[in-house]
Amino acid sequence: MKKINLFILAIFYLFLASCNSKTEKLNRQADEAVNTVLEKYNYVGLAVAVVSDNKLVYSNEFGLRNIENQEKIKKDDLFRIASISKTFTSSAIMQLCEQGKFALDDDIIDALGYNVRNPRFPDAKITYRMLLSHTSGLSDAEGYFNYDILKPEINPNYANAYWDYAPGDKYNYCNLGFNLLGALIEIHSELRYDVYIRQNILLPLGITDAGFNVDSLDNNKFVSIYERRDSVWVESKDAYKSRAAEMENYTLGKNAVLFSPTGGMKISALNLAKWMLCRMNYGTLNGIKIISEESSKLMFTPVEPTDGKSSYGLGIMVSKNMVAGDTLIGHTGGAYGLLSAMFFDPEKKFGIVMITNGSSPKKGENEILSDVVTAMYNVFYAKKYRSKINAY
Repeated sequence: MKKINLFILAIFYLFLASCNSKTEKLNRQADEAVNTVLEKYNYVGLAVAVVSDNKLVYSNEFGLRNIENQEKIKKDDLFRIASISKTFTSSAIMQLCEQGKFALDDDIIDALGYNVRNPRFPDAKITYRMLLSHTSGLSDAEGYFNYDILKPEINPNYANAYWDYAPGDKYNYCNLGFNLLGALIEIHSELRYDVYIRQNILLPLGITDAGFNVDSLDNNKFVSIYERRDSVWVESKDAYKSRAAEMENYTLGKNAVLFSPTGGMKISALNLAKWMLCRMNYGTLNGIKIISEESSKLMFTPVEPTDGKSSYGLGIMVSKNMVAGDTLIGHTGGAYGLLSAMFFDPEKKFGIVMITNGSSPKKGENEILSDVVTAMYNVFYAKKYRSKINAY
């Protein structure tokens, strides 16, 4: 009996060794694939995380969090992730919709209390669904960090904040629409926008070191963001600008833009991967339900305007070109020089997060998002399940 037990134990250790060897091999291949991509670019730093079979299988950091001090990026460092932030705002809206606070096709002026109407189509309502899907007809031409631009008594050029087509007719990406959603979250929840996201999305998932409020986070963890100007890296210091002074007279429903619901989330790549796991599993992670499966699937379904030209659902993209030959769900982000991507397949339980705090191609177009996502797809998914595509 003792010999049998020793034999079983030996087999077990051989199995563990084999698994560790396979993991190490995949990690080396992933590192090599990322480094091959980065050879095409001038870059500052990059963080990558990959999920497969519903668990984290790879994460690594490349380059610097700060050029001036030559500091390396750490796993728990925080990036401003730009428009991936919209996936948090849209999920908050769906939570409130599920609570019966409003219906997706309700007119937003019923809650806002002031007129939000395209003057060319004064009888056409603008709805929550339209804001979520960028089909509202709102435009960023007058900016998107002040709600007063929509008020004719304050802004004589308010008509420029609308396209020349009726709401619902076309898709046009609009940051103003998502900042309006931030105000609507405050109105319906009676909580400040950043507090609502923290209490109802981040903390339930065990994400304690992330948020929209710069002043509630450890600023020693912020990854500096850089733009490439005339062959020189210039730090974008406004990316983590404190809003403390402006919040002294904060009013719910009027000042949510201070947190940038359209792009202001600060989070690590690993915690963003945790959020991706929640979205990948239709709104639930480790038994914690953030939004219902029904709402999740609705969000993953492109909203087709009357011209039929859109691949955007409710606060999330459905992409057929991020990785050639496959359809992935997720979002990109870009601001201040930062580029980010979070894309996944909810059926195959596979997903990728990447964030760079500064990059530019050595020549040609900047395709680092799709390059890194495709590289990770090839290492961790394509080799396992199908013939390799777009191999590096």
